[in-house]
Amino acid sequence: MTSPRHDATLDLLATCPQGLELLLAEELAALGAEPGKTTVGGVNLKADLAGAYRACLWSRLANRMVLCVARDEGIETPEQLRAAVAAIDWSRHLAAGATLAVDFHGRSEAIRHTRFGAQTVKDGVVDRLQAAGLPRPDIDLASPDLRLYAHLHRGRLIIGVDLSGDSLHRRGYRRDVGHAPLKENLAAALLVRAGWPALARKGSPLVDPLCGAGTLLIEAAMMAADVAPGLARERFGFHGWAGHDESTWHEVKREAEARASIGRKRCRSRFHGIDQSPAALAAAKANAMRAGIPSLITLTGGGLAELSRPEGLALEETGLVITNPPYGERLGELPELVGLYARLGERVRAAFPGWRLAVFTGNPDLGHRIGLRAHRQYALRNGPLEAKLLLMEVPEVDGDARREPAAPRRSEGAQMFANRLEKNRKRLKKWLKQSGESCYRLYDADMPEYALAVDVYGERVHVQEYAAPRTIDAGQAQKRLFEALAVIPEVLEVDPTRVVVKRRERQSGSAQYQKQGASGERFEVREGRARLWVNLRDYLDTGLFLDHRPVRRMLGEMAPGKRFLNLFCYTATATVQAALGPRVAGEDTGASDSVSVDLSNTYLEWARDNFALNGLDPSRHQVVRDDCLRWLQTAGAEFDLIFMDPPTFSNSKKMAGTLDVQRDHGRLVRLAMARLASGGTLVFSNNQRRFKLDADLAEHFAVEEVSAKSFDPDFTRNPDLHHVFLIRHRETGGDAS
Repeated sequence: MTSPRHDATLDLLATCPQGLELLLAEELAALGAEPGKTTVGGVNLKADLAGAYRACLWSRLANRMVLCVARDEGIETPEQLRAAVAAIDWSRHLAAGATLAVDFHGRSEAIRHTRFGAQTVKDGVVDRLQAAGLPRPDIDLASPDLRLYAHLHRGRLIIGVDLSGDSLHRRGYRRDVGHAPLKENLAAALLVRAGWPALARKGSPLVDPLCGAGTLLIEAAMMAADVAPGLARERFGFHGWAGHDESTWHEVKREAEARASIGRKRCRSRFHGIDQSPAALAAAKANAMRAGIPSLITLTGGGLAELSRPEGLALEETGLVITNPPYGERLGELPELVGLYARLGERVRAAFPGWRLAVFTGNPDLGHRIGLRAHRQYALRNGPLEAKLLLMEVPEVDGDARREPAAPRRSEGAQMFANRLEKNRKRLKKWLKQSGESCYRLYDADMPEYALAVDVYGERVHVQEYAAPRTIDAGQAQKRLFEALAVIPEVLEVDPTRVVVKRRERQSGSAQYQKQGASGERFEVREGRARLWVNLRDYLDTGLFLDHRPVRRMLGEMAPGKRFLNLFCYTATATVQAALGPRVAGEDTGASDSVSVDLSNTYLEWARDNFALNGLDPSRHQVVRDDCLRWLQTAGAEFDLIFMDPPTFSNSKKMAGTLDVQRDHGRLVRLAMARLASGGTLVFSNNQRRFKLDADLAEHFAVEEVSAKSFDPDFTRNPDLHHVFLIRHRETGGDAS
C-alpha cells in the first residue's frame, strides 16, 4: 500500500452552507490553497497534504474537506455506481480492520434514496477489497474510522475521503448550546461580512446584546486572538485515513498552537456579551472556557432596556455591535419582537454612536423597526430559514453619548392608528364604567389600511389581522401590522408579552376551531355574573365570542325557571349565563336545568370547566357530544328556551355531511322548534354577513328579528356582524274552520 507523497497535489472539495462559497474560496486562498471552480455549497481546490490539514484546522467557514479520489461522468444506475467505486484502489485509503461509513448525497432516476446510494457505494468498496484478498470492513455509522463522501448529480459522481470527520463547524468548544444557536461557521461568516477581521486588527471592541450561548462572541474572539477554529477538536477524519502522516499533522498543529499562544497575549480587542437568561450566560461561560479564550470575554446579565456602553470603553472608542435576535417564526411572537427590535435600535443609538451595527434576522421587516437604514444586506440561510445580515452605521451624536434617546417618531399612519385607538377608548369609557365589562372590542378595521381587530381581555390584548386581499402589497401590509403592534402596547399601556396576534383568513369547515398552539395559557375573565375561562393563544377564537355578549345577557334574563338547550354550544358561555340568570339578591334565578350539545370534546371539556368555575351542578347542567342535527332528530325532551348559534359553514369529519347555515338553517330551525315547548322561545343566531331568513319560517312561526338590539357600543360599527331572531310557536285558538 502506498500513500500520497507529502508534496503531492491533492484534489479537494470543501463544502459549506449555501451562500458562503465565495467567502470560503477567499479564505482557502489565504490559507495557501489554490481554489478553483465553485459549486452550489462547495469550492474545488488544490493543496498538498500539509495544506489539506491546514484547511481542516483553520477554515472557519467550511463544513467538510473531502479528498476526491474519483470523478466520473455518466453514472445513472446502481450497477454503474458500484463499478465506479470498485475501480478505486481502496487499500490506499482504508487500513486493515478500520470501520467505515458512507455519506451519500444526490440521486438519479434509478437511485432515489440516499440510504440505497450509500449501500451501493459500500458494496463497491467491498468488491474491490475482496478482489484483492483483503478483509471486508465493518460498518460504524456513529463513529467510523473512515467516512466516505459520495455525491451524484446529473450523472456526475464524486467519490472521496472525508478528511474532516465530524462537520468542521463543530469546533469542540460548544456543548451547552442554549436556545436556537447559530452554527459556528455561520457565525464566522456573519463576522466576516460585518468587517470584523479588519476591526479586530485595530483592537476594536465587540458587543453582542443578545448573546445567548456566546457563539458570535467566541468566534470573534478566536479570530482576533489568531486561534485556529479546529484547535480544540480531538479528532479529524484524516486520523483514520490510511494516507495520514502524523509528523506532517503534528507540524501543522504545533504551528497553530504557537500562533494561538501569541495571539491570546497580543489580542487588544475585548468582547462583551449581555443576556437576560442565566442559563444562556452559564452556557456561554462554559463554551468560552473550552475555547480557551475566557479572559477575553465579559458576560453580563440584563435585557435590552438596560443596554449601555460597557465599563472601561472610552466615549471615542468605536467597534462592532452584532447580534442574532429572535425572528418571530410564529405570528404570535411578533408583538414582543416589534418592541424588542425597536429597543435595540434605541439603545444602540444612545450607547454606541459611531459604531457599526450588524443584525442577523430571518424577518427583515422586523429589522426596519430598529430605525437605522441598512447600507448593506447579505442574504444567507440559517438552517432551513432564509435570513439576512443587515449592516448599519450608528450615527455620531453631539454631547454625551450616554443620554437617553428621543422616542422614535411614529409614521403618519401609525400616529393616525394611535389616535383612533385613543378616540375609541374615550368613546367607550362611560359604557365600560357603567357595565363593568372587562372584555371588549376596541378597534375593528376602522381604518382600511390597518385591517385589524383589537380586543381587550382585562390586562391582555388579542389582535386579529385580517388577511390582505391579493391587490394589497404583502410587504406594505406587513409594515402596517408592525406599526400597529408597536403602537398598541404604548397606547393601551400593556406589556408587549401580553399582546397576542393572529391572522384571520376565510375559514373552511371547522378550521376556526382547530388548535393552533399548545401553550395551555388560559385565564379567568368576568362577564356580568359569569366567570369564564379564555385562551388567547391556542385557537383562532378565544373561547368567548365578544359580539354575542348582549345575546348571552338576554338569555340570562329569559332563563329563570326554564329548561334550557344550547345547540352548537362551543364553550357553553351562553349556558353559564342562562344557568346563573339575572342578579337578584338571595334568589336562585337561573335556568332550572340545561343541556349543551357540541361535537368537539375539547370545547365540551372547556364547557365543564366553565360550569365548575361558576359552581353549577353537573347533574342539572349536562353536556352532550353529538352532531346537533342528529341529536335533534332523536331527542325526546322539550325545552322552554333554546339557543342555536351554528357555524356559517362546517365540514367536520365527525359530521355525516356538511353544514351551510344559509342553505340548512330552515331544517335546523324546524327540528329545534319540534323540541320547543308551547310558550317557549328559540333564539336563533348566526354570523353569516349576508344571511337571509327562509321566508317559509315566518309563515309557520312567529318570528321577530332583534339583531339591531343585540350589539353593545363596542360592536355598533358592523351591524351585519351577526343576525339574531326570536322564534316562537304561533298561538292557536278557536275553530280552525
